[in-house]
Parts: sequence; structure tokens; C-alpha cells
Amino acid sequence: MINKLHAEMIKLYAGDPKRIQHFCKVHSYAKLIAELENVDEKTRFILETAALTHDIGIHICEQKYGDCGGKLQEQDVSTRVQYLIAHHHTYEDMDGIDYQILVEADFLVNMYEDTLSQQAVQHAYTTIFRTETGKMICRDMFALT
Repeated sequence: MINKLHAEMIKLYAGDPKRIQHFCKVHSYAKLIAELENVDEKTRFILETAALTHDIGIHICEQKYGDCGGKLQEQDVSTRVQYLIAHHHTYEDMDGIDYQILVEADFLVNMYEDTLSQQAVQHAYTTIFRTETGKMICRDMFALT
């Protein structure tokens, strides 16, 4: 099921390799963190689904507003996957391991893609990262001490 969704997301974003690369990387980190943190199967499925689709509103925001800022992608939705998609740019009151891991995975990718300064990476590390696996990946990837 996840692989089918993955393939469909690639089709949806056809012609936009930057965005395809982004959600593929976020999914990979989310899956890795969830597995190493021993997240249960149902929660991992929800997380992987959200990781693959977390920026699904980007093209609509660009067309409608000429911008794809994180807050423009938030929507009032009810299911957990939709909740995670809608709130993955809200960093307070993260209610659940799936939410935490999605944010960490998105940060890992965004910090690299946006070439954040070492100071900004360190700040994100201390304020955002909570899972031991996410912290380890961030420390190793960005050579934090």
C-alpha cells in the first residue's frame, strides 16, 4: 500500500523533481526513525503515509497565493494523516510520536536543502529534535558536537 502511494505521488508531481526528491527523502528518514524507535505498525503506517503526502498542498498554494509557505498549507482537517499533513509546520504541542518524527524528518531534509547555517542547525537540534534516532542522525549529518 505504501509503495503504491509512493508511486502515485511521483506521478502527481511529474515534472517537479525537486519536490519528488523532497518527499522521498522525508519518507525515508521518517521510516528509518520510526523503525529504530520501535514505533508500532499502525502508527508507522500513518506516519509513512503522512511523510509521502506532507507537502501535497504546495502546488495549490503556489497557484492560488503565489507562495508555498508552511502556514498556507495548513488546513482544518479531521483524520490523523490529514492532521499531520496540515500541521507539519507547527512545532509546538506536537501530540504523538508520528507528529514528532514527521517534523524531525522534514527538518533533516530542509536543513540540507535550504543550506541552513551551523548555528541554525544547532538551534533546530536543541529545540525540535526529541527522538534519540532523530538526534543521532542530525548530529552525524551536520557534525554537531
